[in-house]
Amino acid sequence: MHDEFLCHVTAYGVCGGLRIGVPLGTYRAPTLALALWWLRDRASWIAERLDPNPDAPYFPPNSMAPVAATTPDVPGVLRAWCGDIDEQELAADALAAGQLVRIATKDETTEYELLAESVDALRMQRTIPFLSVPAA
Repeated sequence: MHDEFLCHVTAYGVCGGLRIGVPLGTYRAPTLALALWWLRDRASWIAERLDPNPDAPYFPPNSMAPVAATTPDVPGVLRAWCGDIDEQELAADALAAGQLVRIATKDETTEYELLAESVDALRMQRTIPFLSVPAA
Protein backbone atom coordinates (compact mmCIF):
# COMPACT_ATOMS: atom_id res chain seq x y z
CA MET A 1 0.00 0.00 0.00
CA HIS A 2 1.28 3.42 -0.90
CA ASP A 3 1.04 5.88 1.96
CA GLU A 4 1.66 9.33 0.52
CA PHE A 5 0.51 10.96 -2.72
CA LEU A 6 1.55 14.00 -4.71
CA CYS A 7 -1.35 15.78 -6.44
CA HIS A 8 -1.22 18.55 -9.05
CA VAL A 9 -3.75 20.63 -10.97
CA THR A 10 -2.59 22.47 -14.08
CA ALA A 11 -4.28 24.47 -16.84
CA TYR A 12 -2.65 24.41 -20.28
CA GLY A 13 -3.15 26.90 -23.06
CA VAL A 14 -1.35 28.31 -26.07
CA CYS A 15 0.44 31.66 -25.87
CA GLY A 16 2.58 32.97 -28.70
CA GLY A 17 2.38 29.59 -30.40
CA LEU A 18 3.77 27.76 -27.35
CA ARG A 19 1.88 25.40 -25.05
CA ILE A 20 2.05 26.93 -21.58
CA GLY A 21 1.12 25.24 -18.31
CA VAL A 22 -0.19 27.27 -15.39
CA PRO A 23 -0.09 25.47 -12.03
CA LEU A 24 -3.39 25.80 -10.16
CA GLY A 25 -2.38 23.87 -7.08
CA THR A 26 -0.27 21.13 -5.55
CA TYR A 27 -0.95 19.01 -2.49
CA ARG A 28 1.08 16.30 -0.79
CA ALA A 29 -1.61 14.05 0.62
CA PRO A 30 -0.70 11.89 3.61
CA THR A 31 -3.41 9.31 2.76
CA LEU A 32 -5.18 7.90 -0.27
CA ALA A 33 -8.51 9.23 0.97
CA LEU A 34 -7.14 12.77 1.26
CA ALA A 35 -5.58 12.58 -2.21
CA LEU A 36 -8.94 11.68 -3.74
CA TRP A 37 -10.75 14.27 -1.63
CA TRP A 38 -8.32 16.97 -2.83
CA LEU A 39 -8.72 15.98 -6.50
CA ARG A 40 -12.52 16.11 -6.18
CA ASP A 41 -12.32 19.44 -4.36
CA ARG A 42 -10.10 20.97 -7.07
CA ALA A 43 -12.29 19.55 -9.87
CA SER A 44 -15.35 21.09 -8.20
CA TRP A 45 -13.47 24.36 -7.67
CA ILE A 46 -12.61 24.59 -11.38
CA ALA A 47 -16.15 23.64 -12.42
CA GLU A 48 -17.67 26.31 -10.17
CA ARG A 49 -15.40 29.01 -11.61
CA LEU A 50 -16.08 28.02 -15.20
CA ASP A 51 -19.82 27.57 -14.69
CA PRO A 52 -20.98 29.56 -11.65
CA ASN A 53 -24.55 29.90 -10.51
CA PRO A 54 -25.89 32.93 -12.42
CA ASP A 55 -28.27 33.71 -9.55
CA ALA A 56 -25.41 34.23 -7.09
CA PRO A 57 -25.67 37.63 -5.39
CA TYR A 58 -22.18 38.74 -6.43
CA PHE A 59 -23.09 38.78 -10.16
CA PRO A 60 -24.82 41.88 -11.52
CA PRO A 61 -28.08 41.12 -13.34
CA ASN A 62 -27.60 39.97 -16.95
CA SER A 63 -23.80 39.80 -16.54
CA MET A 64 -23.63 36.18 -17.70
CA ALA A 65 -24.72 34.60 -20.96
CA PRO A 66 -25.11 30.96 -21.94
CA VAL A 67 -22.54 29.39 -24.26
CA ALA A 68 -23.30 27.58 -27.50
CA ALA A 69 -24.55 24.01 -27.27
CA THR A 70 -21.44 22.89 -29.19
CA THR A 71 -19.07 24.27 -26.55
CA PRO A 72 -17.28 21.42 -24.70
CA ASP A 73 -18.74 21.04 -21.21
CA VAL A 74 -15.60 21.09 -19.03
CA PRO A 75 -17.54 21.85 -15.83
CA GLY A 76 -19.96 19.02 -16.59
CA VAL A 77 -17.13 16.54 -17.18
CA LEU A 78 -15.43 17.54 -13.92
CA ARG A 79 -18.67 17.39 -11.92
CA ALA A 80 -19.52 14.00 -13.44
CA TRP A 81 -16.09 12.63 -12.46
CA CYS A 82 -16.54 13.91 -8.91
CA GLY A 83 -19.91 12.20 -8.59
CA ASP A 84 -19.02 8.88 -10.24
CA ILE A 85 -18.36 6.33 -7.50
CA ASP A 86 -17.01 3.78 -9.98
CA GLU A 87 -14.48 6.31 -11.32
CA GLN A 88 -13.44 7.15 -7.76
CA GLU A 89 -12.86 3.47 -7.00
CA LEU A 90 -10.82 3.04 -10.21
CA ALA A 91 -8.68 6.04 -9.27
CA ALA A 92 -8.23 4.71 -5.72
CA ASP A 93 -7.22 1.27 -6.98
CA ALA A 94 -4.73 2.74 -9.46
CA LEU A 95 -3.15 4.99 -6.84
CA ALA A 96 -2.97 2.15 -4.34
CA ALA A 97 -1.17 0.09 -7.00
CA GLY A 98 1.40 2.86 -7.51
CA GLN A 99 0.01 4.05 -10.85
CA LEU A 100 -0.34 7.64 -12.02
CA VAL A 101 -3.94 8.90 -12.14
CA ARG A 102 -4.76 11.60 -14.70
CA ILE A 103 -8.10 13.33 -15.19
CA ALA A 104 -8.09 15.73 -18.12
CA THR A 105 -10.67 17.66 -20.09
CA LYS A 106 -10.53 20.64 -22.42
CA ASP A 107 -12.48 23.29 -24.23
CA GLU A 108 -11.48 25.43 -27.23
CA THR A 109 -8.75 27.31 -25.37
CA THR A 110 -7.67 25.41 -22.28
CA GLU A 111 -6.90 21.89 -21.07
CA TYR A 112 -7.41 21.15 -17.39
CA GLU A 113 -5.35 18.32 -15.90
CA LEU A 114 -5.56 16.75 -12.46
CA LEU A 115 -2.76 14.33 -11.56
CA ALA A 116 -2.02 12.16 -8.56
CA GLU A 117 0.80 9.72 -7.99
CA SER A 118 2.31 7.77 -5.16
CA VAL A 119 5.39 9.35 -3.60
CA ASP A 120 6.64 5.82 -2.89
CA ALA A 121 6.27 4.85 -6.57
CA LEU A 122 8.24 7.95 -7.58
CA ARG A 123 11.00 7.02 -5.15
CA MET A 124 11.08 3.44 -6.43
CA GLN A 125 11.44 4.66 -10.02
CA ARG A 126 14.51 6.64 -9.00
CA THR A 127 16.15 3.56 -7.51
CA ILE A 128 15.88 1.43 -10.65
CA PRO A 129 19.46 0.79 -11.74
CA PHE A 130 20.63 2.54 -14.87
CA LEU A 131 21.83 0.05 -17.45
CA SER A 132 24.67 1.36 -19.53
CA VAL A 133 25.63 -0.07 -22.86
CA PRO A 134 29.35 -0.78 -23.19
CA ALA A 135 31.12 1.32 -25.79
CA ALA A 136 32.24 -0.59 -28.86
